[in-house]
Amino acid sequence: MSLIRAPGLSDVAAYAYAATVDVPSRVIFTAGACPLDESGATVAPGDYEGQARQVMANLATALAAAHAELSDVVKTTVYVASANRADLVDVWRVVRDAFGAYDPPSTLLGVAVLGYDEQLVEVEAVAAVPAEAQATGR
Repeated sequence: MSLIRAPGLSDVAAYAYAATVDVPSRVIFTAGACPLDESGATVAPGDYEGQARQVMANLATALAAAHAELSDVVKTTVYVASANRADLVDVWRVVRDAFGAYDPPSTLLGVAVLGYDEQLVEVEAVAAVPAEAQATGR
């Protein structure tokens, strides 16, 4: 997999603008990771950053169950239940920090409402595990 930074586009965005995946790869599509604990309760009500941390932990757990990790993600969509740009930026920082230096393409959206009571954040991802990694058990 390769992340693409388009030289003709601004470098203000803290992510690559595109990603390529060489085949053969195993592609994983996640459901939206939500800020729920193991019992199904929404964590950190009213706290965008707290919910984003739980969401990213849950995303990592879902990927691990599919024998993948955050560094295999080729695209994310981040949903934030807010019309306030500052809330979106706060969530984005948490998401970006969870990926570390790895910066897959992403779309960040403000939405009216999400599915669970008091839910403010959701992240869905597409990941690709290269054949070489699959051979080692991932």
